[in-house]
Amino acid sequence: MNEKPNRRSFIKTGLATAAGIGVLSQTGVVTNAGKLIAKVTRSTMPKRKLGKTGYNVSLFGLGGQSTVEQPDKLDESVEIINRAIDLGVNYIDTAAAYGRGISEQYIGEVMKHRRDEVFLATKSHDRSYDGTMRLFEQSLKNLQTDYVDLYQVHNVRTQNDLDRMFADDGVMKAFEKLRSEGAVRFLGLSGHRDPSILKKAIEQYEYDCLLMALNAADIHHAPFQYELLDAAVKKNLGIIAMKIPARGRIFREDGITTMEQALGYVYSFTISTAIVGITTIDQLEENVQITRNFEKYDDHKLNDIAQLTAHYYEDASWYKMQW
Repeated sequence: MNEKPNRRSFIKTGLATAAGIGVLSQTGVVTNAGKLIAKVTRSTMPKRKLGKTGYNVSLFGLGGQSTVEQPDKLDESVEIINRAIDLGVNYIDTAAAYGRGISEQYIGEVMKHRRDEVFLATKSHDRSYDGTMRLFEQSLKNLQTDYVDLYQVHNVRTQNDLDRMFADDGVMKAFEKLRSEGAVRFLGLSGHRDPSILKKAIEQYEYDCLLMALNAADIHHAPFQYELLDAAVKKNLGIIAMKIPARGRIFREDGITTMEQALGYVYSFTISTAIVGITTIDQLEENVQITRNFEKYDDHKLNDIAQLTAHYYEDASWYKMQW
């Protein structure tokens, strides 16, 4: 990590412990345990630059959803978060809206001991100045820290969102004040509905980072990987990918069948990191091992993988703009 600022479904996993046992992988497909990866131990995690921030972040990032946003899952969540950091994951993403604060609270239980080891991102779903300032204070309390590395406008979808964000009493005024005070280091936005709206937003304001949807079904409808991604790369934004498994909907026996395909597809684009919500430690370790073994896919392989989703892309892109 760089120097800190002055201010303080389908996704059920099972890795084999003995060869020859049939188990469920993240895809939900029964596989032979002898072909699954071994338990992961500490070693080097691939890293990439987070755009103009200058940070080197882990290619695999921990998303604050799944187990980490569920009630009565504190112990499991703390174990997942600690294990992720131990394995070299140094990018953690959450939001005030995840579990209505539960995700931030669980992450905060780890941050009070390991804050300096991660680049921490959270989000405001409020579009106003006053509402965002209130949310941010609660986020700091939940996360048990006095600053966040990246503060993002959550789920930007429409022109109305943009109008409200940039109003005189809008969220961007709050973001700029928090950054000027050192409570926030970098500013960003997130969205998974309409790439044209996100493109307009990053052309309207000099953000540091963009959290955007990208998976192997993206190409078939309202793709994020073309004009939006190109514009973000030209602006040297830190690009964070999400919706990689689409809450498990990317996986089908007659389509994408492995997390290696799902992650490898996304990793082959010009992104900084990809965030995934985790259900179990075994799932985390499988994803980390896939990341460590990753080699960039060529255009032919990318096309082949994308075509596997052609007959069910609407389900695998359920989060996008109205059909």
